[in-house]
Amino acid sequence: MEDDSEPEQSSWAHLPDVCLRHVFHWLDDRDRSRAALVCKKWSCAMYSGSLWRCRTITFYGQPSRARTLEFQSALWYTKKFGKYLKHLEVKLSNPYNTPFIKKFQVTMKGLLSHLGKCNSHLASLSIKYLELDCLIWKNVVRAQFIKNLATFLKRMSKQLDYLNLKGARITLEEGCELLNSLSSLTNRSFISEINIEDFFSLHLSVYSSALFHQTMSKFHSLTILTFNYNCISDELLDILREHSSHSLCTLNIKCHIHDPHGQVVSGMSWANLAKRAPKLNVNFFFERVMKHDHLARILLVEIPVRSISLRSCYFSDPDWTMRPTLTNLLPAYWHGLQKLTLELNNDHELLDNELLQLILSCKRLIFLKVWAFLSVSFMERLLQNRAERKCILTTIKVRIYTAQDDSTEEERLLADIYRKFKYLIDSELNYFVITYPMV
Repeated sequence: MEDDSEPEQSSWAHLPDVCLRHVFHWLDDRDRSRAALVCKKWSCAMYSGSLWRCRTITFYGQPSRARTLEFQSALWYTKKFGKYLKHLEVKLSNPYNTPFIKKFQVTMKGLLSHLGKCNSHLASLSIKYLELDCLIWKNVVRAQFIKNLATFLKRMSKQLDYLNLKGARITLEEGCELLNSLSSLTNRSFISEINIEDFFSLHLSVYSSALFHQTMSKFHSLTILTFNYNCISDELLDILREHSSHSLCTLNIKCHIHDPHGQVVSGMSWANLAKRAPKLNVNFFFERVMKHDHLARILLVEIPVRSISLRSCYFSDPDWTMRPTLTNLLPAYWHGLQKLTLELNNDHELLDNELLQLILSCKRLIFLKVWAFLSVSFMERLLQNRAERKCILTTIKVRIYTAQDDSTEEERLLADIYRKFKYLIDSELNYFVITYPMV
């Protein structure tokens, strides 16, 4: 007798659409395209808009065959499903010559033109480390790229909520042209987050530019702004207070040794901004700006500082000393400082007592990262104070520099300290402490 019953189907055939889309979400482009060949239902899942909202395209300077295929696939799918795109990230990996940059410019022109016509949902765009001041960017190619990007930003200005052009290294005029594109339709922009750290070329005194102030006055709902200290002036703080105080939550400010930072900014301007923007937190990142008089001009008591990072990298300069910064400047933020990072080559200066006192005075400090010449006993004293609830640190990351080739004894002492406070470390702390020879 013949069996007329239908063949038994796999349980995958009955997988709900929402679950199927979730499975597809974790597949790369190649595996998605293969899975779409299984059946009609899986093919339909391939075309779900939720799968194509976030895309990253990496341009490799010297790609392997696998990376070339990865790039071509990412570009093809970005164009094919561009109407669904909400978050686009473009990366340049080791751009090395002018022909590569020309190819990048032509490809981006086509991509941006296509998305400008088919997409009405893009909320986030990130193109970092363009470094447009490098010689591989010939003037014509550079000008054409900026023109194409400005046109695209103008088209997307009504919907774009996040823009990251960190490391563009662009002239003042070109930079303001791009930023003005976000407000060219209504003379106002309601974008909420902008990252223009290292956006302008080195050595520019952006803070004195009326063009920059005029450009920034068009942003009316900034929530997070990331930029360099060479942009800050009383005028800019007043602009932020007037137009974005109702929304402004975070200012991330980088101050680099090669950027101008000698301008005088009034504490009253900071106080007025903080008063009008009660949710505001300011995070400072200092790169090789270590001298006390330079820091004192910047770190005014009126600033609602939440995080400070001071990095001298591996440079050691006998002309600067950290002690007055630790004892006079930073304690002013005892009520608000939550995160402290110190990466110092302080081989001429011991700071154990001053650093510990600063930590104990900052009542809200929860994150500590220190790379410096310290004694091992500093860690025992710090953990003892933490055990006695004299501070509330939850993350402790310390690299203890040593001038000795052999740090065996220091490592043994650290192991003893760890065993002594193991109960505390394992239950309450994100803890990482090592010794690091600096010879």
